[in-house]
Amino acid sequence: MNILSIENNVVNFLSKVTGQKINQRDVTPSVVFVASLITVLLGVMFADGMVTDKEKQKLVEILDRFTILESDTPRFKYLMIKGVKEYELYIKFNELVTLTNVLSESERLLLIGLGYEMSTVENKLGLREQRYLETIAQFLNIKPQHLSVVANVFSPQENFDLEIITEVDNLLTVLQPQKLNSEDIQLPSNYKNKITYPRVSIYYEGLKKFQEFSKQLGNYCEHIFQVIQTSHELGFLPKDLINEVSGLSRKFQLHKFRLAIIGEFSQGKSTLVNALLGEEIQPMQEIPCNGTLVVLKYGSQKRIICRYQNGSEKEISFDEYRQKLNICENTLTGYLNEEKPENAIEEIIVEHPNLSLCDSGVEIIDSPGLNENPELTAITQNLLQHIDAAIFVTNASRPLTQSERELLNQLRIELNGGKAEAPANNLFIVCNFIDLISTEKSREHIKNRIYTIVEGDEPIIAGRNRIHFISAQAALNAVLNGYEDEYKKSFNDFVKAIERFLVMERGKLKLQPLSEQLNNLIKKIIKKMNEFKNDLENKIKIAEQEKITILEQIGGFSGRDVKITLLTIQIIEQALEQARISWNQWNEGLEERMLLRSEQWKSEHKLFWKQDKLIRDYIQCFVKDLSNEIDDWINNELKNIILKQNLMILNKDISYELDSIQAQKNTVYSQELKLSINNITEQLIELDTVDFSAALKGELLVFTGVDFIPLALTNIAGVITGSLTSFIQDDNGFHEEIKISVLETGLQKFDESLYKIYQKLQENIEKFFDTKVESVSRVFEGVIYAYEKVLEQQEKSHQEMLEQYYATKSHILNKCEELEQINKKISKDITLWYGEDMNKIIIKTEIK
Repeated sequence: MNILSIENNVVNFLSKVTGQKINQRDVTPSVVFVASLITVLLGVMFADGMVTDKEKQKLVEILDRFTILESDTPRFKYLMIKGVKEYELYIKFNELVTLTNVLSESERLLLIGLGYEMSTVENKLGLREQRYLETIAQFLNIKPQHLSVVANVFSPQENFDLEIITEVDNLLTVLQPQKLNSEDIQLPSNYKNKITYPRVSIYYEGLKKFQEFSKQLGNYCEHIFQVIQTSHELGFLPKDLINEVSGLSRKFQLHKFRLAIIGEFSQGKSTLVNALLGEEIQPMQEIPCNGTLVVLKYGSQKRIICRYQNGSEKEISFDEYRQKLNICENTLTGYLNEEKPENAIEEIIVEHPNLSLCDSGVEIIDSPGLNENPELTAITQNLLQHIDAAIFVTNASRPLTQSERELLNQLRIELNGGKAEAPANNLFIVCNFIDLISTEKSREHIKNRIYTIVEGDEPIIAGRNRIHFISAQAALNAVLNGYEDEYKKSFNDFVKAIERFLVMERGKLKLQPLSEQLNNLIKKIIKKMNEFKNDLENKIKIAEQEKITILEQIGGFSGRDVKITLLTIQIIEQALEQARISWNQWNEGLEERMLLRSEQWKSEHKLFWKQDKLIRDYIQCFVKDLSNEIDDWINNELKNIILKQNLMILNKDISYELDSIQAQKNTVYSQELKLSINNITEQLIELDTVDFSAALKGELLVFTGVDFIPLALTNIAGVITGSLTSFIQDDNGFHEEIKISVLETGLQKFDESLYKIYQKLQENIEKFFDTKVESVSRVFEGVIYAYEKVLEQQEKSHQEMLEQYYATKSHILNKCEELEQINKKISKDITLWYGEDMNKIIIKTEIK
């Protein structure tokens, strides 16, 4: 321990834990170690949610080993226990890191060893205690291989290289001369005699040949691609065929089998994966990290990608990967605090160039242990939608428990696409840890039990060689250390069964549809080429007829335009005559209607000496009523009756002529012209957009403007002067005289402007109809212009088609013959592949 590195934050930490004011001199190496040890031991005790008397006794026993009577340690020990428990510091890992930063690597490894000693006080290593210690080890930067050796002392499962054993032994031996000793952490002596041998890897010959065959079919696709590409560039074939053949080519050349390893937690799934791969890629003390899937696949270089549930991705190193699978802080804190991690790992992708099974075209999915988390079963069921085979792993010590049988039935249904009764053809059962069953009688009993459950009256699986009894660990040891034994042989049989299933059964299911798609694609290409050739012939035949048709249509469009123009002239004359008659009738009764309206004129000026203001008010009343009279006539007579009736007649004829253009089968016009026709049609019945009143009221304002008011005042002033005495005596009479004078003067001025007003009205009526006709004429002009351009192009394209036809015909005949030869080769190769030659493939092993 580096005493000089003890900093203020450590002093503050211990002050908080003990509730005492601690000085720098109080913080001795012994105090720091014991504080760290108390934190770790209490964490182990509380990991499973309950504390036993044996654990309490063990805590006292371990602490006594490191309590030096002449030191300050006894004074703080019980205060530390109370403080760590009160503040739950055993799950606040960052604070523990602060405390342990001053410890050496040997001291931190000893902390973990003592934690394992506490975890086995009940003579077994609990799952949650194990997870807790693995998490602590990660925060203390304990190397995974050192952690595995220490853990193995208390729960023997693995063999290790002598080099790793020596490293751990040396680290703990360093502590011997110190008071922090490691006498109770002893390594098994037989580990030091371990000898390593050359590895033996499984050689997946059948899968490799299948890859080669798939690539050969992909080469056929490349040949077809070249034919399509060339023909497309010449204009014979559409571009979508290029995408279609490219997709098939990728399926052939990049085809992968997907193999899922499924089972409950701690059944040896990761060890089985490592045995299949021939490498210790997957940590074999797995922890279900919130439903993490691990996908192992071939890659040109080593690469690991973490995909998180929040959608982010991160590339990590192999060391980080092992730590993430060995220790999952989010999962652990979830167990202790019952909280869901915010950024849990959803999937880890492992790419590697030297994994024999992955290099042979297989992707392995190492699924999380089922039943450890409510979400895990759903995750595993989701991956079943995209796999070729599932390997369900059970433990020989407790084969196919009730929960496992339920899971198997769920797997069977999922693999069968929801069919509840049929057995699954692509489901394998692996009974692991068969080496732990000591007697032959017990092994036979286990085998009979599994066969009865899986292949009994209600079979779960179908097909041969779907059940295997192995020791994944023993097989892995044989592969890594270069020897053959019964477990290696049974594992080889299992591998051979998997390979034969993938190649002969699943491979056929994959290749047969692809070869059929390729066959259909070739036929489609040949058909398209012949269709193109026939189309050219037909186009040449109808080119002349199309020219005649276009000329006829151009003449028809001109005739329709003239017809609408003549009709519009007639409608304008008719509308003007109707408007004139209606206007005269309206004007004849205007004086009487205005007289009645004048009775409602009001003014706030009553007195004689405010006569100018009174006259102006009545003039305004006159102008307003006359405007209303004009509005009534325009809306009720001119627009709603006269114009509307004539407009309906015109619109009907225009619509008929425009519809006839679009109804013609051979009509050729641009999209822009089509939109113009639709726009004209939508506007045919519009009438409210025409403001006839504005023009008429404009004239009204002219004669009721600057000249009208002085004139009215002069006329009315004479009336007032002549009858001054009577006006003074009769106020009502005074007002009536003024109203009459304003009315007479206003109507006089209106009569003088009547011709101009009606002339303006006539101009607006003509302009309204002319605008409609001009819009329609523009459409006809556009259509005629488009047809003239088509006619010009028709002449040019006809000559080009003749030249193209003779060049195309020769090319198409040659390429069709070429494609037919490829089709025959594909059919022949498929037949040979699934003949006797494929059945002669044997699984070999090679010493590297």
